[in-house]
Amino acid sequence: MGVFVFLPLVLPLTAWPVARLAEQRLHPRTATLILSTVAGVLALCSTLCLALVMVVGTAQLPGNPLPDGWSDAEVRDAVPFEGIAGRAAIPALICVLTACAATLWRHRRVRRRAGRALLGISSSSVAVLPDPDAYAYALPGAAPRIVVSRGLLDRLAPRERRALFAHERAHLAGRHHRFLLVVQLAARANPFLRPLRTAVGYATERWADEDAARAIGDRRLMARTVGKAALVSRGAPAGTLAGLASAPGPVPR
Repeated sequence: MGVFVFLPLVLPLTAWPVARLAEQRLHPRTATLILSTVAGVLALCSTLCLALVMVVGTAQLPGNPLPDGWSDAEVRDAVPFEGIAGRAAIPALICVLTACAATLWRHRRVRRRAGRALLGISSSSVAVLPDPDAYAYALPGAAPRIVVSRGLLDRLAPRERRALFAHERAHLAGRHHRFLLVVQLAARANPFLRPLRTAVGYATERWADEDAARAIGDRRLMARTVGKAALVSRGAPAGTLAGLASAPGPVPR
């Protein structure tokens, strides 16, 4: 097999052109499904490759508890520089597993902290926080909710609020958090997969825009609301917001 043993480690280099092609040619729902699946499969393959290289390359170290079959010459010959590669794979695999575990831990911690922050607030599907900063997000879980700050709501017209809630509900209905977690773990497992993480993040936003525009029946309103909310969150001046609110346009693609 020779150097082809290491192919799963470098195959994720194709992530950038794949991501660009999917963004330009596919519906955001399709792009999200395909790119997250590809990211997960490539990450799993590269991690298994590291594990196998480590096992084969260290099979003859004194005290190694592996079966004798892993020490066969034919197996070792299939891996170029098996000794060096096996030893190098040990810290690489440890880094991958540690990074993925840390990502899962942070994910669970953020979910728990967000849930605790909403204790005592109305149990309705929308939680309004008395915060002057402008933000909104969808919080998945057993009782999914939309969390929005008073600072954002006060800057949106009633119809724009409806569009904002439709966008966040689309995130919850599509379970976008699961796709985002998959590509985040994949990027931790193999840095070459980071373009897919960025592409899936963009595709899920487009997916939510499309579903929300369909739900409210007004693509221009959806486009203005998305742009206005983005500018408000970044502290854009009021004149800029007023100009954007009056400008027609399609949902960003």
